[in-house]
Amino acid sequence: MDDEIDFRFVPGPKLAKALINAVGDQGERGRHLAAFFGCLYYAANRPGEAASLREDDFTLPEEGWGEVLLSTSMPRVGSGWTDTGESFDTRGLKKRARKATRPVPIPPILVRLIREHIKEFGTGEDGRLFRAAQGGHLLSKEYGEAWKAARLAVLTWSEAASPLADVPYSLRHAGVSLWLESGVSPAEVARRAGHSIAVLFRFYAKAIHRNQQRANQQIERALADADTE
Repeated sequence: MDDEIDFRFVPGPKLAKALINAVGDQGERGRHLAAFFGCLYYAANRPGEAASLREDDFTLPEEGWGEVLLSTSMPRVGSGWTDTGESFDTRGLKKRARKATRPVPIPPILVRLIREHIKEFGTGEDGRLFRAAQGGHLLSKEYGEAWKAARLAVLTWSEAASPLADVPYSLRHAGVSLWLESGVSPAEVARRAGHSIAVLFRFYAKAIHRNQQRANQQIERALADADTE
C-alpha cells in the first residue's frame, strides 16, 4: 500500500528516547520542548494536539500511570508532518462530535516529564504548557529546528542523511507502533491514537500483522497445553 508506513525509518524505543533526551540537552529552550516531544512518543499525540495541551488536560499522580485528555486540534502544518499528507493536522474521526475528547493513558516516564516541565516553566496565560520562544502558539518551524539538531546529535552521518526519524511526526508513528508491538489490541490502539480502525490498518498493516502472528502463536501454545493435560 502506498499509505503504509515504512517501519525501517520509524525509531524504536531506544532511539526515540535518545532523540527526546537530545532535545532536552539543547539548553533552556530544549528543556522546554523535551516534554512536548515526549507527548508525541509516549502518548502518540499529533504535534498539533501536543501544542494545544494545558495543565488541566493531565492527570499526574505521584506514582504510576497518568492520563492526558485530548480535544480537537487542527493547526495548519506542512504536509510531511501529518498522517495523510494533507496540510491540516486533523484529529480523530471526521464525524466525531465537535467537543469530543480522547483520554489516553500515559506511562510514568511521561508523567515525570510533564511534572518537571510544569515545575520549571509553568504555563502560559491561557494554561498551555508549550509556547513559542517569544510567546504565543508553538509552531512547527520552531520545534522542527530542535528536532533537526537532535537528529544530528544522535544519528550517524548516513542515518541523518536517510528518512530515519526525519520529522517529529515519526515519534507518533513510533508510539503507535510500540503499542501494537506490545500486544495492545488494534481497536484500543486506534482509540488511543484517534484513528478509525480502517485508517490504523491502512498505515500500520505490518505492525498489526506481527501482532496477530504473536497472538496466533499464543493461542497455539494454549491449545497444545490443553492437549497434554
